[in-house]
Amino acid sequence: MNLKEHYNNLYTESIKKIIHDNYQIDDLIDASLDQRFGITLLIRPSIEIKNEIQKFLNQLKLIDPNQYYYKNSDIHITVMSIISCYEGFKLENINPSEYIKIIKESIITNSNIKIKFKGITASPSCIMIQGFMTNESLNIIRNNLRENFKNTTLEQSIDKRYSIQTAHSTVVRFKKKLNKKSNFLKTIESFKDYNFGSFSPKNIELVYNDWYQKEKHVKKLFKFNI
Repeated sequence: MNLKEHYNNLYTESIKKIIHDNYQIDDLIDASLDQRFGITLLIRPSIEIKNEIQKFLNQLKLIDPNQYYYKNSDIHITVMSIISCYEGFKLENINPSEYIKIIKESIITNSNIKIKFKGITASPSCIMIQGFMTNESLNIIRNNLRENFKNTTLEQSIDKRYSIQTAHSTVVRFKKKLNKKSNFLKTIESFKDYNFGSFSPKNIELVYNDWYQKEKHVKKLFKFNI
């Protein structure tokens, strides 16, 4: 996949929809009874990159504070959604050690993964930071996970929603009608090619999580060295 082309196409199509008010508002973000949970394998960006992202988010907050902005603690890159969040899933439904064993078999050590966060992309429901990988290690790990989980009877929903191939990070979700939409989109455009920095992750986390990866709901199950 040509990531730059993919991100650009996504940005162009989504901004057009937002301009014409054809965007999706998430009514469940503040719902106290949201019971959608799952398990996810993820990477957390460095604190330096997270702080750069907050500079961008702070500018958007000044224009429209009513949207959902990710805290540093919640910013992540999804390596693989092992069990996509659904209502009623509970950790006691599975044996985490069985999942940890399969993931260990799928991980590449000394993978030299490096991710560069540069520019903004969007979907009709959110704003994302573009992530670019400098080698194929992350996708090799993903393919190993696909193959290894396919050969088990464990509950999983890998690739059921979509086949993940990017390294983006969602940082804004729409939870209200956009105020000052023109200014909001101008600010996003001004960060279209902004360099948020690069980092080399040293581990991947397996977590039990809600839909938004809110820290108060996330339970770390295992940390894998890479």
